[in-house]
Amino acid sequence: IWGEKTVDLYFLLFFPHLSRCAMNYECHLYVPYFTLSENVQLISHVSSFINVCIDFLSSQIGVEDMIARAWESNPKVIKFPRKHQRSSSANGLRRQKRDWVIPPINVPENSRGPFPQMLVRIRSDQDQEKGIRYSITGAGADQPPSDVYNIDPVHGKMFVTRPLDREERASYHLRAHAVDMNGNKVENPIDLYIYVIDMNDNRPEFQNQVYNGSVAEGSKPGTSVMRVTANDSDDDTTANGMVRYRILSQTPHMPIPNMFTINSETGEIVTVAAGLDREKVSQYTIIVQATDMEGNLNFGLSNTATALISVTDINDNPPELTARTFSGEVPENRVNVVVANLTVIDRDQPHSPNWAAQYRIASGDPQGHFLIRTNPVNNDGMVTVVKPVDYEQNRAFMLTVIVSNRAPLASGIQSSLQSSAGVTISVQDVNEPPVFPSNPKSIRFEEGVPAGTTLTVFAAQDPDLFIHQTVRYSKLSDPANWLRINRTNGQITTMAMLDRESMYVKDNIYEATFLAADNGSPPASGTGTLQIQLIDVNDNAPVLMPKEAQVCERASPRSRVNITASDADADPHVGPFVFELPSYPPSIRRNWTVSRISGDYAQLRLRIAYLDAGVYDVPIMVSDSGNPPLSNRSGIKVKVCPCDDNGDCTTTGAVAAAGLGTGAIIAILICIIILLTMVLVFVMWMKRREKERQAKPLLIDPEDDVRDNILKYDEEGGGEEDQDYDLSQLQQPESLDHIINKPVGVRRVDERPIIAESQYPVRPSLPHPGDIGDFINDGLRAADNDPTAPPYDSLLVFDYEGSGSTAGSVSSLNSSSSGDQDYDYLNDWGPRFKKLADLYGGGDDD
Repeated sequence: IWGEKTVDLYFLLFFPHLSRCAMNYECHLYVPYFTLSENVQLISHVSSFINVCIDFLSSQIGVEDMIARAWESNPKVIKFPRKHQRSSSANGLRRQKRDWVIPPINVPENSRGPFPQMLVRIRSDQDQEKGIRYSITGAGADQPPSDVYNIDPVHGKMFVTRPLDREERASYHLRAHAVDMNGNKVENPIDLYIYVIDMNDNRPEFQNQVYNGSVAEGSKPGTSVMRVTANDSDDDTTANGMVRYRILSQTPHMPIPNMFTINSETGEIVTVAAGLDREKVSQYTIIVQATDMEGNLNFGLSNTATALISVTDINDNPPELTARTFSGEVPENRVNVVVANLTVIDRDQPHSPNWAAQYRIASGDPQGHFLIRTNPVNNDGMVTVVKPVDYEQNRAFMLTVIVSNRAPLASGIQSSLQSSAGVTISVQDVNEPPVFPSNPKSIRFEEGVPAGTTLTVFAAQDPDLFIHQTVRYSKLSDPANWLRINRTNGQITTMAMLDRESMYVKDNIYEATFLAADNGSPPASGTGTLQIQLIDVNDNAPVLMPKEAQVCERASPRSRVNITASDADADPHVGPFVFELPSYPPSIRRNWTVSRISGDYAQLRLRIAYLDAGVYDVPIMVSDSGNPPLSNRSGIKVKVCPCDDNGDCTTTGAVAAAGLGTGAIIAILICIIILLTMVLVFVMWMKRREKERQAKPLLIDPEDDVRDNILKYDEEGGGEEDQDYDLSQLQQPESLDHIINKPVGVRRVDERPIIAESQYPVRPSLPHPGDIGDFINDGLRAADNDPTAPPYDSLLVFDYEGSGSTAGSVSSLNSSSSGDQDYDYLNDWGPRFKKLADLYGGGDDD
């Protein structure tokens, strides 16, 4: 009769072990058996609770106030369990009544007080018989967090001292104790379980304030996009912590305002309609609201977050060429040049594989002259020449070009008809250089052909078949200057004899380069190389080797010299060689003999037992095996000397063998002695000069030293143009008599003061180089303080100022003597103003 809401709240407060109600207020009550006293107690609770519920239902008070008033009006009384005793009688055992199971104490969080607020009263059945003292222990009482709960030790009333927060601590476990006045335990401790009742005091909080998600364009309805999550710190087993989601707004509203929906429980955002097109809308902004109390907007708390949904690109737009035909032109024989630019449009995301174009030549270029490269910046196709084209063979090319994307088209998308186009490439004729058909051209000739011999015709062809042009030839490179070319027909003739053994011939081949130029506009030229392979002939006689040798003066196995020959020709015009001694002079064959060792080597040795020491020129005839053979008479210089036991020449023997007598040796020694004497004299002279230089006072000669030589000049002028001037006026006067009797004219006389001259520092005879600076500074200071040094600080006499002056007389100017003036500052002006300072700066002493 009170309504489901009131019944549920009552049983939730006072009998939580009997009632479990969902927040939709559908209550399931489990009422056990009650004794009479318990029914009376229940009726008492219900009667006192009716008034509180009526106020709540009439909206006069809130839920928290209603719970607080309910607790204040009906505090629980918890008794210590009675001790069970079994007794026997004549009728048998008698069953004792069971004790109540102490239910947990439920305390709402965030109570407004006033505090302390009474929760329950704890009683002992023995409190009527003796004085009882009550206490509680556990976390929240005497353990951290301390002083949350306390108890009246006399009356057993238990209080909470401050508002509770379920999010900090959801439950407390305390123990209640009862002792007598002496501290003796009266009752066994009882366990008190206090549960903090959750209130909806926390809003849902999103993990991120902004969520980013993406979905492919063209996605079907029901495609998952992203998930948002909000957490509520309240109890998630109650409606306070049960969060529900909903979409508040979508921007933009294209193609419809509600393109997305959200699962109210999981927060998953999915598409609900087709029509996502990145080319029209690339991003959606979704405002998502999370509300607790299972989404009840009247009682729940809410919060919002933003979901940014990007529409990703798919290849749903094939590339389209902007024109059906393109054209370009290219000069012949040019490569790596862009001849045409193909423009294309693709509405997919720029610089992505769905946008990037690739071009293919379908037909019109069987030999592969062209290649189309993609410009990575603007996606255009650049038709590039990669293989030279010839105007004489192809004057134009008709290409068919097909464009596509690097990524395949999306399913269901067909290629556009504008994905292909025709490209016309015109070839421009240019003046091509003449071309030698055989380049290089090789010919064979024997060396030694005379000058004027025609070797070959080295002619070039002009590729410009449609233009008649004249070709002229010239020589570009001819290292040995052996060849000549005819300017008109390219005939090659010799100007000198060809020599295979020349330094300009490499591996029997001589190379020359020729130039062929036409008379086109502009002229063009081409080069050709002629290789002449020279066939060897026997035109070089062999040369004996070595040129010098050494043997002992006495015939022995060691008194022999191995000889051979060198021939510049090639096989078969070289060895085996024939070595012979000439018959003249007769002493050659009498003293020497030659024996053959092999085809290329022979041995020269003494024919006699002893030969005087000395140097002997032994001529030997050497012949090669050419056809006809060539011979050469070569000489070998043999040194004959005395030898030691090892067969080596001794020192004396070496000198004797060199052909030097005793007189020559003495002369050489004398020359050496004279040379050493000259070197010694030069060294001594240098040392003496160094000592003289160190002994000098300065780096220059004394007569050239002008540092302390004060030169006095009494005259100025004297040049050729100064001859008409009276130089006597520039001389220093000895008296003033001539001034009185001087003729009329401009005259000026400097009077030299009659005082003792200053003493200048004297340069020491042997100064140290470091004293030069000090000497100069001392002289400078003496000159600055010398009043006798010109110009003199004296009265300058001017007795003629010229006639006809327009300035007038200055006699009206006189010195004013009124007032005192301080002239002491003249002392600071240096020695030049010392006399003025003495005259005017004297003050009262003057």
